[in-house]
Amino acid sequence: MHGAPSPERGAQLNDTRGIVVFGIVRPCVHRLSDGLRAEWMAHLCGLCLALRSDHGQFARIVTNYDGLIVSVLTEAQTERTPAQRRTAGPCPLRAMRTAPVARGEGARLAAAVSLVLASAKVRDHVADRDGLLKRRPVAAAARRVAAGWDRAGARTGAQLGFDTALLVDAVDRQTGIELLAGPGTPLLTVTEPTETATAAAFAHTAVLAGKPGNAEPLAEAGRLFGRLAHLLDAVEDQEADAASGAWNPLTATGTSRAEARRLCDDALRGVRLALRDAEFTDGKLAHVLLAHELRRSVDRAFATDVCSHRSGGLLTAGPAGPDGADHPSADHPSGTRHTASFGPPPGNPYAPSGPGAPFGPPQPPPEPPRDRRGLVVGCLVWAGLACTCQMCCGTFDDPWTRQRREGLCNDCDCGDCCDGCDCCSNCGDCCDGCDCCDCGCDCSC
Repeated sequence: MHGAPSPERGAQLNDTRGIVVFGIVRPCVHRLSDGLRAEWMAHLCGLCLALRSDHGQFARIVTNYDGLIVSVLTEAQTERTPAQRRTAGPCPLRAMRTAPVARGEGARLAAAVSLVLASAKVRDHVADRDGLLKRRPVAAAARRVAAGWDRAGARTGAQLGFDTALLVDAVDRQTGIELLAGPGTPLLTVTEPTETATAAAFAHTAVLAGKPGNAEPLAEAGRLFGRLAHLLDAVEDQEADAASGAWNPLTATGTSRAEARRLCDDALRGVRLALRDAEFTDGKLAHVLLAHELRRSVDRAFATDVCSHRSGGLLTAGPAGPDGADHPSADHPSGTRHTASFGPPPGNPYAPSGPGAPFGPPQPPPEPPRDRRGLVVGCLVWAGLACTCQMCCGTFDDPWTRQRREGLCNDCDCGDCCDGCDCCSNCGDCCDGCDCCDCGCDCSC
């Protein structure tokens, strides 16, 4: 079953080794209702600011989409109080706007977990001598950073009653399991350490919320979430790993993508069932992220469902057909063409007749933009908007002129939060009373 470790196999282990739990739940924010979008951003910013407050500015680089789920679960089990929010100052990632952000033990636990897992990732890169880490001075600096994150995460975890040694132990066991894994090794043997680590983090949210009865179902949800994180990472990286000769769980164990999809679908059903067994005070956002958006993450990894704006670039009409007419692009079934968010509207705004109205009344030239940002500051704001998807979804302030702009996919049809959830057939009444859609759709579940 398990092959003996060899120097060759050890040399092939790369950055895919270790616990990978970052970034699989990446909701397209325009699919969320205004209220849920604000809540999601509050937890994301809360995690970032908790890292800064407890561990310094540099620690903010480990902010991740999946870490905020720990904060969301903690708050979902408690009564909402004004103390759970504070107003944060302007930030480039929020287009220099203030915003309410989450604070409290949930955000701090999310920060501790994120630090420890990021530390493990850094040590893994150092061990594999990836990129610049082949150089000894860089590797030594990276090891010091990782050690500092370990201590910081352990310190915060201890203050919250959470033993981060559980996560460190899982990382250490992961390396040994992958060294021994070979054709015929059950894939779930490889994912077990990841499952154990995420189960511990999810279960501790019940302790922080004072709901010990939720510890068992949330541990199960966390275990299956960790399985999905590991499997989806393996699926998305399989081709690149094959090209580079890197170690990949699916390739090493001889597991087909069809079998990996079956395991993912089983895990999705298990997460939904576990959530039904937990008692939440307000579980809307947790349900959307772990029931609906997690399903979309699986579809995205297996290329069975992609939000149109994630295909990259602007959407345009398809090529002309035999009749010379444009036809909808395959990338977008509606054939919608998006206009750029920057630049003037079609037509000459200074023409006497105005844009788009050749015989209309004369139009005055537009007022010059006011309170413009400088080039450098505007570029920083632009980078923040791009990194947080605000330029794709909804509206945003122009980084330089501060004018309101429409996102690139503001008019695209990415579906609603119930599209394709198939929750009736998979887990019965998982959506009963969740009111997650806020959009009038009736999924009859």
